Amino acid sequence: MNDVIHINPKDNLVTCLRPIAKGETIEFEGVKYTVTSDIPKYHKMSTAEIKKGEYAYKYGQIIGLALEDIHPGDHVHVHNISSTRGRGDDLTAERKDW
Repeated sequence: MNDVIHINPKDNLVTCLRPIAKGETIEFEGVKYTVTSDIPKYHKMSTAEIKKGEYAYKYGQIIGLALEDIHPGDHVHVHNISSTRGRGDDLTAERKDW
């Protein structure tokens, strides 16, 4: 079984298909990633450097803006990205290209 699922080549995030522990090394698509914190099942992990204010991609679509610098192997969730989907109350998440 795969540890993660990567949907689109544009994505800089993957979805973890099982809980992954801090310090664990996972490999997919020929690249090894060391996980920087515990990641619950179905949460996201970064596969690239995402600088504060840059977009996070999943399904080939923008799903949020980084609230801080995010590094490969980092857990990605509401603590470090602001959703650009369905958050009319959060103006910090406005897409720059609309």
